[in-house]
Amino acid sequence: MAKLLRIPLGIILLLLGVLGFVLPVLQGWLFFSMGIVILSVDIPFLARFVCRIEKRFPRFKAPLERCRSFLAGSRKNVARCPSDPP
Repeated sequence: MAKLLRIPLGIILLLLGVLGFVLPVLQGWLFFSMGIVILSVDIPFLARFVCRIEKRFPRFKAPLERCRSFLAGSRKNVARCPSDPP
């Protein structure tokens, strides 16, 4: 997925997540977390946040890594956690 599509899609999902926290119809946490994972490929602050989530909840590490590598496509320098082996 191109960077030009990832960033607007991530922002839209974040906005839907914020809207979902207010409206009882939408699942806000779901859209918010998808937006964070999508934006974590391109925004270092969110990449560090996702790394902290992986460290705190090891069960989510493998799925989050698969999502980030899929979203990064052919990029070899996918943001990795500092504690991950090369």
